Amino acid sequence: MLPIGTKAPLFRADSTRGLIDLQEYMGKKNIVLIFYPGDDTPVCTKQLCAVQDHYAAFEHAETVVFGVNPADRAKKEAFAGKFGYRFPLIVDADQSIRQSYSVGKILGLFFQQRIVYIIGKSGNIVYAKKGNPPVSELLQALEAQS
Repeated sequence: MLPIGTKAPLFRADSTRGLIDLQEYMGKKNIVLIFYPGDDTPVCTKQLCAVQDHYAAFEHAETVVFGVNPADRAKKEAFAGKFGYRFPLIVDADQSIRQSYSVGKILGLFFQQRIVYIIGKSGNIVYAKKGNPPVSELLQALEAQS
C-alpha cells in the first residue's frame, strides 16, 4: 500500500464509461480509487453500492470515484448495469494499475486486495486504507481536503 503523501501514479485505462486518463482529473477533482477483488461478489457489491447510495455527497465534495480490478469490460458493464453505478469501473487487465498502487494479492494469487485511496487535488495520496471503510469515513477525509 502506498503511504499518504505519495504522488499518485498516473494511468490511462478502459472502463465502463470509456477511456479514463487520471491526468485529466489532477488539480480539478479529488479522486477515490477503490481497488476491489471481484465484480458481483457480496462484499464488493455492498462496498460499491454504499458509494452509489451516497454518490451525490461525493459529487458535492468535487470528487470522482473509480472502481478498479482486473476483470474484463463485459463483466464490469454487467455488474455496473445491474446496480446502476454512476461511476466508472476500470479494467486493469494487465494489473499494472494494481501494481503501481502497491495493491497486493489475497487468497494465493487469485484476487487483489481491497484498498481505498483518496487522491487530493494536489495529486498526492491523502487517504489510504485496506478493507472496506465506511462511506462516512471517506466523506470525512474528503471534507478535510476542502
